[in-house]
Amino acid sequence: MSQPHFDPRGAVDLSSLQKPTPAQEAAAAKAAAARAAVPPGLVVDLTPESFQTVVEGSATVPVVVAIGASRTAAGEQMTPLLEQAVVQYGGRFVLAILDADTQPQIAQAFGVEGVPCAVAVIQGQPLPLFQGAPAPEQVTQVLDQVLAAAAQAGVTGTVAGVEQPDAEPQEEPEPELPPLFAAAYEAIEAGDYDAAAAAYRQALNENPADKDAKAGLGQVSLMQRLAGVTDPVADLEKAEAMGPQAVDLQLHAADIEMAAGRVAAAFDRVIAVVRATAGDEREAARKRLLELFELVDPQADELKAARRNLALALF
Repeated sequence: MSQPHFDPRGAVDLSSLQKPTPAQEAAAAKAAAARAAVPPGLVVDLTPESFQTVVEGSATVPVVVAIGASRTAAGEQMTPLLEQAVVQYGGRFVLAILDADTQPQIAQAFGVEGVPCAVAVIQGQPLPLFQGAPAPEQVTQVLDQVLAAAAQAGVTGTVAGVEQPDAEPQEEPEPELPPLFAAAYEAIEAGDYDAAAAAYRQALNENPADKDAKAGLGQVSLMQRLAGVTDPVADLEKAEAMGPQAVDLQLHAADIEMAAGRVAAAFDRVIAVVRATAGDEREAARKRLLELFELVDPQADELKAARRNLALALF
């Protein structure tokens, strides 16, 4: 982007900031047209005046904050994807647009290190989602995880006055769940993760090859480890400050990243611990990484890369 430069006479030349470039004007016009097509209430601008209202509203409807910068093209790919998604999801979340250039204090409050990026807010608590321009399928995956996390926290409202997407054609009812799986799901809905884990363990005792039970136990174990988290952003910052030899902090941070859909970052964090430690600490990190592997599609590129990197770290 154009940068202000120092005039040879000693004054700062601001002429480069007086008028947007044609590309910036075109991007702004495109964004305005997209915003006009969005039903009222789904997209809001995050400013000091609206900040408290938006955060308080996250106790009822989850909020996704798209953070970009007005002086650059940052966000021109991410924000339109989120604007499309907020319509498709029929008011199940609110999209808040934050300009890090004009609202640096709010951006700092979210711990923004680079733009574009996105953060979820559920019951006033921020949760990092992704940084950079995501692929459309990644946006859907992450938003589904946000809504699942919001549901676990009891945040299941929708934006008033927004029409819900057309109902899908009725399908044949799904087969009845095995008793232990049904018990696990009921326990999860009740917030009793211990009971859910016990049900999945019993299913594995009866059939050690049950991949669904193994994956379910991994998900519940992750929920158990994150149940008491109150400030995930601060926890991530603390882990970054302490370095890979702070094993417990790093494993906790990896759990947060996994729950936020930042799969590759979670894997890389634990592999860094494996490289930096030895003995029992290294083994604990290796076992945790294998547990996280169970939560990912076996064909995922992130998983394949992490398996290779783990092998290199161990040998």
